[in-house]
Amino acid sequence: MANILCSPSKYVQGAGEMKKLGEYAQKYGKKALVLITESGYKRIEDVLKVGFEGYDIEPVYEYFNRECSKTEINRLVAVMNEKGCDVVIGIGGGKILDTAKAVAYYKEVPVLICPTIASTDAPCSALSVIYTDEGVFEEYLFLPANPNMVLMDTEIIAKSPVRLTVSGMGDALATYFEARACQRTDAPSLEFGGITRSAMALCKLCYETLKEYGAAAKHACENQVVTPALDAIIEANVYLSGVGADNGGLAVAHSFYNGLTALGGHSAPHGNCVAYGTLVQLILEGAPKAEFKEVQDFCREVG
Repeated sequence: MANILCSPSKYVQGAGEMKKLGEYAQKYGKKALVLITESGYKRIEDVLKVGFEGYDIEPVYEYFNRECSKTEINRLVAVMNEKGCDVVIGIGGGKILDTAKAVAYYKEVPVLICPTIASTDAPCSALSVIYTDEGVFEEYLFLPANPNMVLMDTEIIAKSPVRLTVSGMGDALATYFEARACQRTDAPSLEFGGITRSAMALCKLCYETLKEYGAAAKHACENQVVTPALDAIIEANVYLSGVGADNGGLAVAHSFYNGLTALGGHSAPHGNCVAYGTLVQLILEGAPKAEFKEVQDFCREVG
């Protein structure tokens, strides 16, 4: 089994970068299907107008219908055919971004990913999680490539709900421990290859970044300011966790979440469930008590 390492072609993170969206996007196509929620569009409408104004690309806005399902993907493929779009731009949270990646895959066009929250590692992965129309996990759609570009506007993330950034830390928390489990058992990564030393280094850096900056980043989010701590956590939640999971693999933590979607009856965000699943995994592994306590204390510290 060959060792494999994949990542987005371009990753940009900085304050106010969404105002340059058209500048970036015009390099990939002339007419973009822009997938966003209606509430999300209202929240950043002024930013998007600035972002596309004066650039050689036309945005075609389409509101997201809540679930990354086959029904929604097929609907959006039909919209692209009707409107003649040649690039997809996903703006929002994990399910929107996964849907955008899937639509771009079936249309064989570039995809730009623009998260407005840092709640999952979906932006950077070569993977779409497909649900039923009712929101029950159905399958993973493995994609041949990571997104062409990921654009993180830290000002927008700083103004997003604090609980979502905390949820992102929960999703990122599993990255190192799931990759370690895959490495120990010679299980393949999500790229169906062996795990490189580079991938494990990213996964370990993800965990170390969470421990060092997590609490301070939460405080920055509560005050809606971009600080070095928040900048570090956004990178950990999105890039380090996304590329780490892709190239490191998944284990109990995410399986635990997938099972919960079938049970229903809870409203906890994805990352909170994955964080709890990480603790479950450590118990199943018989991890040292000190390590379990370190992870549990982190979960309590960031809420």
